[in-house]
Amino acid sequence: MPHAGVALIDPRVIFDKVGLARGMRVADLGCGRTGHFVFPAAKVVGDTGVVYAVDIMKDVLENIRNRVRSEGYDNVQTVWSDVESVGKTSIPINSLDGCFIVNVFFMVKNKAAVIREAARILKSGGFLSIVEWAKKLGPLGPAEGSMVPPETLIAAAKENQLALVENFPAGDYHYCLIFKKV
Repeated sequence: MPHAGVALIDPRVIFDKVGLARGMRVADLGCGRTGHFVFPAAKVVGDTGVVYAVDIMKDVLENIRNRVRSEGYDNVQTVWSDVESVGKTSIPINSLDGCFIVNVFFMVKNKAAVIREAARILKSGGFLSIVEWAKKLGPLGPAEGSMVPPETLIAAAKENQLALVENFPAGDYHYCLIFKKV
């Protein structure tokens, strides 16, 4: 049975857009308690790929580790990091095929630093997929003043050698930006 969050954001739609495939090495920066992108990505990249579940909250990572153990996801590695601190994420520079950042930017102060950290660990030609709230859904989502317009993220990405490939609605309440590292 699919995770309830698929009704809001279906990771498979994003995976198709970025060409996620077997053997890829990807990270979910700010993976969250449920691993909404982590576990579906782990199935796609398979046993020859790796998914790094990155978060600043240690209890969130413990939840991910528990599911990794109970469901046998040998290709998921948890990484504790503050992605606003450039250079601190313990993933090798220029090593990833892709990064996902989902519903994170409305919570962080230094948005440019998060994009810089993603660019640092992406290899040339790698993708960055950002999914962020476009409008509120009742009690879900950030306050109107906390939502981040796509233009803010596009400008920060451009400064970090990330070229916009696509900008599209990711469901009724989110937008998705896909960048390629040049």
